[in-house]
Amino acid sequence: MPETEKITINMSAVDLGKVDLLVQESLYSNRTDFIRTAIRGQLEKHTLEIQQSVARNSYVVGVLSFSRSDLEKWKAKGEKRKITILGLLHLHEDIPADLAAEVIGSIKLLGIFIASEEVKAALADRMK
Repeated sequence: MPETEKITINMSAVDLGKVDLLVQESLYSNRTDFIRTAIRGQLEKHTLEIQQSVARNSYVVGVLSFSRSDLEKWKAKGEKRKITILGLLHLHEDIPADLAAEVIGSIKLLGIFIASEEVKAALADRMK
């Protein structure tokens, strides 16, 4: 299960040249190292805002992983779950789409969603 996600960014030629210069000067090992460091710096700068929003929206922060048996237990209890997560949501591959649709009422996700294509399609209208 991947803990990272690949993203693509567009940069001006001058900004990219500046990054390459810093790499050439051995301040960073490569472009990716520079970009990760810059992102972490911005996240640290906005720690208070992030914490306030997480609390206000009742996000679970980290990784949530649910199995078929988890969803079957919810179904047996007649529960309809609302999932709110900042991080990674993993629904195991053995979960049938109809079971997921029956017991998951909504998903508010900021991050990565790993599930079968069938489950993703069944839950598409519940994603916020």
